[in-house]
Amino acid sequence: MKLIVGLGNPGQKYEKNRHNVGFLAIDYLIDKFNASKVSSKFKGDLYKAGEYLFLKPTTYMNLSGEAVRVVKDFYKIPNEEIIVIHDDIDLKLGALKFKRGGGSGGHNGLKSIDSHIGNDYWRIRVGVGRPERKEEVVNYVLSDFKDNEMECIKGLFPIIAKAVGNIQEAPSRYSKKGC
Repeated sequence: MKLIVGLGNPGQKYEKNRHNVGFLAIDYLIDKFNASKVSSKFKGDLYKAGEYLFLKPTTYMNLSGEAVRVVKDFYKIPNEEIIVIHDDIDLKLGALKFKRGGGSGGHNGLKSIDSHIGNDYWRIRVGVGRPERKEEVVNYVLSDFKDNEMECIKGLFPIIAKAVGNIQEAPSRYSKKGC
């Protein structure tokens, strides 16, 4: 069993935010893999298709680790079978990077997951670009993608779908430098 987690914030107001790129990817994967909803009792919306579980935590970004821990424990999923899809402001818009383990890079969703299960899980880092000034980061990640940016991001989802099925080879096969 593999757990694929998309980080984001619940609610229509956040739907197209840069910070919600993980939720957008999970929505694509749910459709692509024809996943069925399992439950909303795991501090998130959980879907299943074959060997894959797809999770959209409803705890808000900063508490994402709570939802991941509940599902991990219930299904007894080892960390190496957990893949977290998240936004990354240190990557150019449309870049994709894959890695296992490492630090949070200041990302509060990853900090929460690290505090609940440790940091030895896979990450799919989706580049959303960076604002000009550091003090603009919060407003930037909580702002919506522009139409052309959203098209760029949507183009990454088929690549992410291939990568989750072959995550060990993803760093060398599916990394992308941007749109």
